[in-house]
Amino acid sequence: MRYNFERISVLLLEESSLGMAILVQLLKSCGALNIHQCMSVAEAEKVVATTSLDLMIVDSLGTSGAGYDFVKWFRNSGIKPNCYIPVLLIAARTSSSAINKARDCGANLVMAKPVGPTALVERIAWISREGQLFVESESYVGPDRRFRTGGLPMGIVGRRHDD
Repeated sequence: MRYNFERISVLLLEESSLGMAILVQLLKSCGALNIHQCMSVAEAEKVVATTSLDLMIVDSLGTSGAGYDFVKWFRNSGIKPNCYIPVLLIAARTSSSAINKARDCGANLVMAKPVGPTALVERIAWISREGQLFVESESYVGPDRRFRTGGLPMGIVGRRHDD
Protein backbone atom coordinates (compact mmCIF):
# COMPACT_ATOMS: atom_id res chain seq x y z
CA MET A 1 0.00 0.00 0.00
CA ARG A 2 1.27 3.49 -0.82
CA TYR A 3 0.93 6.46 1.50
CA ASN A 4 1.25 10.13 0.72
CA PHE A 5 2.07 12.45 3.61
CA GLU A 6 1.87 15.57 1.46
CA ARG A 7 -0.87 17.23 3.51
CA ILE A 8 0.31 16.49 7.03
CA SER A 9 2.26 18.80 9.30
CA VAL A 10 4.91 16.93 11.29
CA LEU A 11 7.03 18.07 14.22
CA LEU A 12 10.35 16.26 14.62
CA LEU A 13 12.24 16.56 17.90
CA GLU A 14 15.71 15.07 17.58
CA GLU A 15 18.90 16.55 19.04
CA SER A 16 21.30 14.69 16.73
CA SER A 17 21.82 16.30 13.32
CA LEU A 18 22.38 12.86 11.77
CA GLY A 19 19.23 11.47 13.36
CA MET A 20 17.27 14.52 12.19
CA ALA A 21 18.59 14.16 8.64
CA ILE A 22 17.53 10.51 8.54
CA LEU A 23 14.01 11.25 9.83
CA VAL A 24 13.56 14.16 7.42
CA GLN A 25 14.68 12.02 4.49
CA LEU A 26 12.31 9.21 5.50
CA LEU A 27 9.36 11.60 5.72
CA LYS A 28 10.23 13.39 2.48
CA SER A 29 10.41 10.05 0.69
CA CYS A 30 6.75 9.57 1.71
CA GLY A 31 5.82 12.97 0.31
CA ALA A 32 5.87 15.03 3.53
CA LEU A 33 6.31 18.70 2.74
CA ASN A 34 5.54 20.43 6.03
CA ILE A 35 8.24 19.22 8.45
CA HIS A 36 9.13 21.28 11.53
CA GLN A 37 12.65 20.32 12.59
CA CYS A 38 13.39 20.97 16.26
CA MET A 39 16.78 20.24 17.77
CA SER A 40 15.74 21.20 21.31
CA VAL A 41 12.72 21.01 23.59
CA ALA A 42 12.52 24.83 23.66
CA GLU A 43 12.23 24.95 19.85
CA ALA A 44 9.57 22.22 19.91
CA GLU A 45 7.53 24.07 22.56
CA LYS A 46 7.49 27.20 20.36
CA VAL A 47 6.30 25.21 17.33
CA VAL A 48 3.55 23.48 19.35
CA ALA A 49 2.30 26.85 20.61
CA THR A 50 2.20 28.51 17.19
CA THR A 51 1.62 25.83 14.54
CA SER A 52 -1.20 23.44 13.75
CA LEU A 53 0.24 19.90 13.72
CA ASP A 54 -0.95 16.45 12.65
CA LEU A 55 1.84 14.23 13.98
CA MET A 56 4.87 14.35 16.27
CA ILE A 57 7.93 12.15 16.12
CA VAL A 58 9.93 12.68 19.29
CA ASP A 59 13.27 11.20 20.29
CA SER A 60 13.60 10.22 23.96
CA LEU A 61 16.68 12.52 23.96
CA GLY A 62 19.21 10.17 25.45
CA THR A 63 19.94 9.64 29.10
CA SER A 64 18.29 12.91 30.15
CA GLY A 65 14.93 11.58 28.99
CA ALA A 66 13.85 15.12 28.08
CA GLY A 67 11.79 13.72 25.20
CA TYR A 68 9.52 11.89 27.65
CA ASP A 69 9.16 15.09 29.70
CA PHE A 70 8.34 17.06 26.56
CA VAL A 71 5.57 14.63 25.58
CA LYS A 72 4.10 14.80 29.10
CA TRP A 73 4.25 18.61 29.02
CA PHE A 74 2.71 18.65 25.55
CA ARG A 75 -0.19 16.40 26.57
CA ASN A 76 -0.90 18.49 29.68
CA SER A 77 -0.40 21.85 27.93
CA GLY A 78 -4.01 22.28 26.89
CA ILE A 79 -2.85 23.72 23.56
CA LYS A 80 -5.78 22.56 21.43
CA PRO A 81 -6.07 20.80 19.08
CA ASN A 82 -2.33 20.00 19.11
CA CYS A 83 -2.37 18.31 22.52
CA TYR A 84 -4.50 15.50 21.00
CA ILE A 85 -2.33 14.63 17.98
CA PRO A 86 -0.55 11.27 17.70
CA VAL A 87 2.97 11.04 19.12
CA LEU A 88 5.48 8.45 17.96
CA LEU A 89 8.39 8.24 20.40
CA ILE A 90 11.68 6.83 19.17
CA ALA A 91 14.39 5.62 21.52
CA ALA A 92 17.76 3.94 21.41
CA ARG A 93 16.79 1.87 24.44
CA THR A 94 13.46 0.06 24.42
CA SER A 95 13.62 -1.87 27.65
CA SER A 96 10.29 -2.54 29.33
CA SER A 97 10.88 0.37 31.72
CA ALA A 98 11.52 2.73 28.77
CA ILE A 99 8.36 1.51 27.03
CA ASN A 100 6.35 1.97 30.23
CA LYS A 101 7.77 5.49 30.62
CA ALA A 102 6.78 6.34 27.02
CA ARG A 103 3.30 4.93 27.53
CA ASP A 104 2.88 6.83 30.80
CA CYS A 105 4.00 10.17 29.35
CA GLY A 106 1.31 10.00 26.65
CA ALA A 107 3.05 8.64 23.54
CA ASN A 108 0.90 6.58 21.18
CA LEU A 109 3.70 4.20 20.16
CA VAL A 110 7.39 3.59 20.77
CA MET A 111 9.91 2.59 18.12
CA ALA A 112 13.47 1.42 18.58
CA LYS A 113 16.32 3.11 16.73
CA PRO A 114 17.45 2.72 14.05
CA VAL A 115 14.15 3.56 12.39
CA GLY A 116 13.60 1.99 8.99
CA PRO A 117 11.34 3.44 6.29
CA THR A 118 8.87 0.56 6.13
CA ALA A 119 8.48 0.33 9.90
CA LEU A 120 8.04 4.10 10.23
CA VAL A 121 5.32 4.23 7.57
CA GLU A 122 3.56 1.21 9.12
CA ARG A 123 3.53 2.82 12.58
CA ILE A 124 2.26 6.15 11.27
CA ALA A 125 -0.45 4.37 9.27
CA TRP A 126 -1.41 2.30 12.32
CA ILE A 127 -1.66 5.39 14.55
CA SER A 128 -3.85 7.18 12.00
CA ARG A 129 -6.10 4.16 11.40
CA GLU A 130 -6.60 3.01 14.98
CA GLY A 131 -7.75 6.27 16.51
CA GLN A 132 -7.19 5.35 20.16
CA LEU A 133 -9.57 6.95 22.63
CA PHE A 134 -8.12 9.91 24.47
CA VAL A 135 -8.05 9.89 28.28
CA GLU A 136 -7.83 12.96 30.51
CA SER A 137 -7.52 12.42 34.25
CA GLU A 138 -5.66 14.00 37.17
CA SER A 139 -2.69 11.67 36.73
CA TYR A 140 -2.64 11.00 32.97
CA VAL A 141 -3.42 12.76 29.70
CA GLY A 142 -2.99 10.87 26.45
CA PRO A 143 -4.25 7.99 24.33
CA ASP A 144 -5.90 5.04 26.03
CA ARG A 145 -2.98 2.88 27.12
CA ARG A 146 -4.93 -0.36 26.87
CA PHE A 147 -4.60 -2.38 23.71
CA ARG A 148 -7.50 -4.68 23.11
CA THR A 149 -7.22 -7.75 20.99
CA GLY A 150 -10.16 -9.77 19.80
CA GLY A 151 -8.09 -12.91 19.88
CA LEU A 152 -7.71 -15.39 17.08
CA PRO A 153 -10.39 -15.84 14.43
CA MET A 154 -12.88 -18.66 14.97
CA GLY A 155 -11.46 -22.07 14.08
CA ILE A 156 -7.80 -20.99 14.25
CA VAL A 157 -5.56 -22.79 16.73
CA GLY A 158 -2.93 -20.57 18.35
CA ARG A 159 0.75 -21.37 18.84
CA ARG A 160 0.84 -20.34 22.49
CA HIS A 161 -0.87 -22.08 25.38
CA ASP A 162 -2.90 -18.94 26.22
CA ASP A 163 -4.17 -18.25 22.66
